[in-house]
Amino acid sequence: MKKHSILIISITLIVLAAAASIALFDHSHHDENAKFDAKETIFDHLVDHYSWEVPFSHSHKIPLPIIVQDYKGGWHCFMSNKIEHGDTYDGFYIDPSEAHHGKVVGVNDKGEVYRPLDISITKNVAALFITVIVVCLCIFPLVRWYKNNGKKAPRGFVGAIEMLTCMIYDDVIKSILGPEKGRRFAPYLLTAFYFIFVSNLMGLMVIFPAGANLTGNLAITLVLAICTFLAVNIFGTKEYWKEIFWPDVPIALKCPLPIMPFIEVFGVFTKPIALMVRLFANMMGGHMIVLVLLSLIFIFKELGGMPVAGATTVLSVGFSLFMYIIDTLVSYIQAYVFTMLSTIFISLAQVEGHHHK
Repeated sequence: MKKHSILIISITLIVLAAAASIALFDHSHHDENAKFDAKETIFDHLVDHYSWEVPFSHSHKIPLPIIVQDYKGGWHCFMSNKIEHGDTYDGFYIDPSEAHHGKVVGVNDKGEVYRPLDISITKNVAALFITVIVVCLCIFPLVRWYKNNGKKAPRGFVGAIEMLTCMIYDDVIKSILGPEKGRRFAPYLLTAFYFIFVSNLMGLMVIFPAGANLTGNLAITLVLAICTFLAVNIFGTKEYWKEIFWPDVPIALKCPLPIMPFIEVFGVFTKPIALMVRLFANMMGGHMIVLVLLSLIFIFKELGGMPVAGATTVLSVGFSLFMYIIDTLVSYIQAYVFTMLSTIFISLAQVEGHHHK
């Protein structure tokens, strides 16, 4: 059974690497004589889009709803396939220039290009909805199990979810915040952990409904960091705010120049920024390394032809498989680190007053 599991995992990783290579570069080879642009191709797959790419097919994409408001206040809703190939629909098109590259723009009555209010369902937004559904499908069976079976231990997939939940709650949340405050903040912290973990894993797959680099988007990590920021500062104790604006240090560090209060207030904002940048940089870096390794195949093909490309393929796919394994581990580590740091920041805001005998 163990050998079969290793074989299945190895085949899965090989398929993922091959699919990533094809899905990444197939659209860049419409013209056989066109020169491969690694920078444009890599960054094109890291940014958000108005459609969802279909692996193994450069001519088909899954269209997504575009919802925009024009300069007159009117709303327009249509599918992205109407403006994908340089077409114009209702006065809107996707701008190929540097000003609003890849974004929907419109033309007013004076012939001027403007950027409309855009609340379209892009690839990242659709991936956000899908991730929420997957998280619910993972957690709700565990909830239903405890309602129906009491204290009986679950097995299989539900048992794995219970083990992961208990590990995060007992080893991180409860051990840092304590039993009482741990139960208070556990719903948010566990939700953040599972959302980040599932998003990271789905970002490693290239086949719909996965494949979106959700946590590699700075807007997503910003919202997660803001949620922690609100949890820390809204539920912070009086002693926490006292230590920020009037810390227990020598008076020379507080008056006449408020050196320590300035540092403490500055630290209130640097904590969520650290959460945001840490998660974004690690996940974006992991995806970029895999894309760069795969791009070497096509770079060396143009330099030395098919023999050189064949030898490079073996090395690139091999290192890509290794990076997939590392990224799978990093997907869990980053979710764990975000949850742990959020728990620590919340615990620092739950400090009580010092009692001296």
